[in-house]
Amino acid sequence: MTIALSGPLLLVGVGKMGSAMLAGWLDQGLDPANVSVQDPKPGNEIVTLARKTGFSLDAEPDLEAAPAIIVLAVKPQIVGDVLPSLKAHLGEDTVVLSIAAGCTLESMQALLGEKVAIVRAMPNTPAAIGRGITVACSNACVTSDQAERCISLLSAVGQVAWVDDEDLLDPVTAVSGSGPAYVFLLTECLAEAGVAAGLEEALAKTLARATVTGAGELMRQSELEPDELRQNVTSPGGTTAAALEILMGDEGLKDLMARAVQMATQRARELS
Repeated sequence: MTIALSGPLLLVGVGKMGSAMLAGWLDQGLDPANVSVQDPKPGNEIVTLARKTGFSLDAEPDLEAAPAIIVLAVKPQIVGDVLPSLKAHLGEDTVVLSIAAGCTLESMQALLGEKVAIVRAMPNTPAAIGRGITVACSNACVTSDQAERCISLLSAVGQVAWVDDEDLLDPVTAVSGSGPAYVFLLTECLAEAGVAAGLEEALAKTLARATVTGAGELMRQSELEPDELRQNVTSPGGTTAAALEILMGDEGLKDLMARAVQMATQRARELS
């Protein structure tokens, strides 16, 4: 898949998420000559990538033409400082695609202007390998062409879902935005439990990583629901059933995950 835009792309901020998406876009054929990255303190990996691929990297880029898309990928705490400076780059057809967690369409519109087209999206870090998932919504100024422009970028790094209710982006953030960290923690815990049960650390880590990634790929390829896949592994009275009595019991994984997602949703709303 090759990403074709109607004009330049300006990426503002290359932290973990911005870097992940940029890597995914470049891997999917986005022309580096059409990309400008704005960041006052880029990491060494981004500096090296810019030298290797040829995209522009500057603290204050000097753009020859208005961007087709401005992707806002800074920390939500500094959005209020960054947005006013972007007004100079806005063209009549520019759409702002924000992946800043918790920053509402209304708050961004107040800083950029009432007629500015804004799409708010919540991706996740597997976008770096083309396996992300993003949920997006927009303000009333976004045209169908601008929406398709954003979908083209987002779908190049994974699945895309569109919602009309902006309030849904808070639980989306808690489930898929933060979700990879939950899976990584599960892998850590599984490896540590293996060590506690007597396995060598290296073997425990290998088993945990391969099990989590293998199960994830099986779930991706299977038409069965996760609960059916779980039941297929669970023999009555067997080892898996014994473990699931703990994980599915009172204050087990189900309760912990519900509380974790609730807390993350609450935090997303606090950042709004």
